[in-house]
Amino acid sequence: MSINHWIDLRSDTLTVPTPAMREAMASAEVGDDVYGEDPTVNKLQELIATKTGMEAALFVSSGTQGNLLALLSHCGRGDEVILGTHSHIFLAEAGGSAAVGGIHPRTVPTQPDGTLRLDDLQAAIRGDNEHYPITRMIALENTSGTMYGAVLTPDYVAQVRELSHRHNLALHIDGARIFNACVAQGVDITAYTRHIDSISICLSKGLGAPVGSLLCGSKAFIRKAHRARKLLGGATRQAGVLAAAGIVALEQMIDRLRDDHDNARVLAEGINRIPWLTVKSAPSNIVFIDIDPACPIKSGDVVKHLQDHRIKIGAFSPTRMRAVTHCYVDRTEILAVLQALTQIMTSAAPATGQPSAGVHSPYFNDKQ
Repeated sequence: MSINHWIDLRSDTLTVPTPAMREAMASAEVGDDVYGEDPTVNKLQELIATKTGMEAALFVSSGTQGNLLALLSHCGRGDEVILGTHSHIFLAEAGGSAAVGGIHPRTVPTQPDGTLRLDDLQAAIRGDNEHYPITRMIALENTSGTMYGAVLTPDYVAQVRELSHRHNLALHIDGARIFNACVAQGVDITAYTRHIDSISICLSKGLGAPVGSLLCGSKAFIRKAHRARKLLGGATRQAGVLAAAGIVALEQMIDRLRDDHDNARVLAEGINRIPWLTVKSAPSNIVFIDIDPACPIKSGDVVKHLQDHRIKIGAFSPTRMRAVTHCYVDRTEILAVLQALTQIMTSAAPATGQPSAGVHSPYFNDKQ
């Protein structure tokens, strides 16, 4: 199968604005958002507040900024947030909670299904002792960018809500891909938001907008976040040009996420038939590919060989790669990726003998 263009599966952040987004951006009505007078920004914020069933929302530059604003708004200096060892906030946001907010991160193990065990959360909550930081907040991630694209269920979030409420703690969700979770679970976003205090939602991943995230919560919380956004230099002027693309993302791009999930499933099932490779689970649009440790080639080699086929995926470790499906990768391209991977991995077999194909995960069945 010959492909004459690049297939980029490194992340769904690589999406570009759709033609409808570009048209909306070009014709956007704008004003000065620092004065609260950009009508398109206001419309976007009202749209997501209505969609989530939360009181208010704030348009911010990125998911990282949205999460940091949530931390700064829920916690004070010297307070503590409980979050997962594999959470994006802890691993990949430049230590902003500590560096900017003076907020102490306390981690508990992220489970393969993306959850944080309730017993672990309970044990991590500090007692009233002057030697300890004060626990103020629990942060979840849905879906997980590192644990197989794992999807939290509304029931699990409700259980964490009950725990957090009992201890008077704020509950935040890093919902960069929350609409992927909604599609995977077949629920409306309010199935999650009714249980939480705040959520950060990316517009610039699978939804395809060029820039921006939305932070949602109560009116009082958003007032604090608005002030913190100014502190971080995040206030913008005629931001409606960007917000216009976000409106199109929310109105046109959510339902089609099912296509990305279907393509991820096809990719994962195909990979599990390729020598040396295994996918344990792919519940959303993220596919982690494990290479048998005995394989004579490692992830860096595979990534390099794939580039010869005009394909890009990410290497997470010597024996792990990640592919993320999105609106600019179709089924034909998924099949081309599988063909290239089969060729690359089959050529590695003679060095140590042909292994069996990847283990078939119970996740992949006709009822999923």
